[in-house]
Amino acid sequence: MSLKRKSVYLLIPASILLAALPAMAQFGGFFGGGSDERLALVDRFDENDDGLLDAAERSQARNYLAQQPVSGGFGRRRNQSGSGTPGEQISPEDVASYPNMPLYDTAAIRTVFLQFESDDWEQELEAFYNTDVEIPVTAIVDGEIYQDVGVRFRGNSSYRQVPGSLKRPIRLKFDLLHEDQNLYGYRTLNLLNSSNDPTFLRALLYSEVANHYLPTPQLGLFRLVVNGENWGIYPQQQQFNSDFIDEFFSEEGGVRWQVPGSPRGRGGMEYWGDDIDDYRGTYDIDNRDDPENWEALINLFKVLNQTPLDQLEAELDPILDIDGVLRFLALEVALVNSDGYWTRASDYYIFLDPDGRFHVVPHDFNEAMGAEGGRRRGGNVRLDPLVALNDSTKPLRSRLLAVPELRERYLAYVRDIAENWLDWDEIGPIATGLHEMIADDVNRDTRKLYSTRAFEQGLDGEGNSLKNFFDQRRAYLLSVIPAI
Repeated sequence: MSLKRKSVYLLIPASILLAALPAMAQFGGFFGGGSDERLALVDRFDENDDGLLDAAERSQARNYLAQQPVSGGFGRRRNQSGSGTPGEQISPEDVASYPNMPLYDTAAIRTVFLQFESDDWEQELEAFYNTDVEIPVTAIVDGEIYQDVGVRFRGNSSYRQVPGSLKRPIRLKFDLLHEDQNLYGYRTLNLLNSSNDPTFLRALLYSEVANHYLPTPQLGLFRLVVNGENWGIYPQQQQFNSDFIDEFFSEEGGVRWQVPGSPRGRGGMEYWGDDIDDYRGTYDIDNRDDPENWEALINLFKVLNQTPLDQLEAELDPILDIDGVLRFLALEVALVNSDGYWTRASDYYIFLDPDGRFHVVPHDFNEAMGAEGGRRRGGNVRLDPLVALNDSTKPLRSRLLAVPELRERYLAYVRDIAENWLDWDEIGPIATGLHEMIADDVNRDTRKLYSTRAFEQGLDGEGNSLKNFFDQRRAYLLSVIPAI
C-alpha cells in the first residue's frame, strides 16, 4: 500500500472507525469518498434469490440500515427535508410522445413516468443510497411500458448537498431484470438535477461543444413524473458503458475505468509502483477486472511519469491516444470545468481499446462555464490555459505539456475552441433555443434548486450568466494565446 493511501486512512478519527467496524466486517467495508463502490445488501437480504429485493426484503434491509451508525462516510446518511412542494399531476395522455426521434435529440423534451410501489419512494431511495439495491419500478416513455426498471439516487455532492423533497440525481437501469430491455438502444440513463446551475444548460452545452472534438457522453432533456407528480426538468446524460463504446469507438470489448470525483482523489495517473491494490478505489474498473488489464494501466502510468521528455511522445504513442488527451485537456480548461482533471485529477473515464491503446473521456461537467461551485474552486474566466504545469500529481498535463510540440498543439485546440465555440453568436442561439424550450417547465417546477428568476437571469442577464462567461472567457483566451 502506498504512503498516499495510508495517509488518507490516518485522517479518519478512531471513534468513527470503531463505530463502523461491525458493519464493515459484515459487508466487506464501506465505500470511500467519491468512489462508486456500493454497500452490498442484495445477497444478504434476497431470500427468494431472484437477484433483487422485493418490498418485504427491502423493508428488512432498511430496518438493518436504520440500526447502523451514521457518521461521515460510514453508515447511511439521513438527508434533511427541503422546501420542495408537490408538483402538478400529469398523466401519459397529457404529454407529447417522440417515438421516431433519437433519445438525445434536444429538439424534444421526453417525459418519463415512474410508478413506485409505495408513496415513501424518496425515503426508500435515500435509505439505499450508495448500496447495490435498485428499486424496481414501472416506467412509461413515449407510450411504451417498461417493467422492472431499476432506480437509485446517484451522484456525490449533487446528492449529498441537496435536501429531501428537492431534485436529486437519479439513475435508471432498464435492463435490471430483463437483459434485452432498453430505451431506444440505451440501457442506463442518468437524470441530473443541475446542482450549481440554475440554467439547466451547462452540461448540455459542454457536451455539444466537446462532441466536436472527442467522444463525450450525450445529453438530452427529460421531464420526470413520479407516481403521477411532475418533478420537472432533468438533463439526461448518457452512461459510459459498452453501449457508449460501441457507438463512439465502434469497438467490441475493451476495458473501462472511472476516476470518481473526490477533492483528494489523486486520480491524475501518477505511478505508485506495481502493486495493483494501490490503484483500486482511485481507479474504479467497470469490467474485465483482470491482472493483465491493471498491468497495462500501471504501465501507462509508469511510461507517462518516468520516460525522458525527449522520448515521451514516441513511447506513449503506441499505448495512448495523445491527440485525444490534448483535446480533452483543452476542453476542460477552455470551458473551465472546475470539477475535472486540471483541478481535482478526477471525474473522467479511461478506456483501453482491444488494440491496447488508452483513451480518456469526459465525465462530470456540470460545474463548467462559470457554474457556482466551480467559481469557488478557481474556475473563473481568467483561468490560465497553462495551469498546473508544475503539478506532478497531474502528469497528463505537467508531463505532456512539458513537450514543446504537444504544448503548442494543445494551445491550438484551446484557441480553436475559443474562436469557434466561445463565440456567443455561435453558441448563443443554441443556448437560447434550449432555454426557451424548457422555460415553462422550469417556471412550474416546485422541486427545482434555484428560483425562476435565477433561471431567467442565468442565460444572458447581469452577473454570472452564460453569455457573460462566454464573452469574457473568449476575450481572455484570444488575448493570451497568439493566433497561428
